[in-house]
Amino acid sequence: MRQDAIFSPFFASVFLTFLVWVYMYIRRIHFITSRKLKPQDLAVPDTLAQISPPSVSNPSDNLKNLFEIPVLFYVLVLYLFVTKQVDTVYVNAAWVFVGFRVLHSAVHCTFNLIMLRFYLYLFATLAVWLIAFRAAFIHFAT
Repeated sequence: MRQDAIFSPFFASVFLTFLVWVYMYIRRIHFITSRKLKPQDLAVPDTLAQISPPSVSNPSDNLKNLFEIPVLFYVLVLYLFVTKQVDTVYVNAAWVFVGFRVLHSAVHCTFNLIMLRFYLYLFATLAVWLIAFRAAFIHFAT
């Protein structure tokens, strides 16, 4: 397997972060302009978060969430590439992670059904832990 195959899910995850970022700003700008808020009205930290409805705050919360477990994913991908360990298992697990993160973001940014979102997050995170534990096992077994 080509070692750079791991970068397809890597960049898909990066692109997901970009999409959520754009969506967050679309929601925020619409909220601010529809309420005729001025920038100085939002100068105090967390003011926007306190007055925003879920349709505005959820995309922001999701963007923050994309800098938690996905950071481990990025580090693991780079580790696998540098150590030339990329194989089908890792690439498939990476795609599982990204697929469930896309679904998680879609739920979180829209109708936000908590238990569905929880399971999507869980399955995505389990894929990262599979990558991590397998890589660690292989590293320490050799």
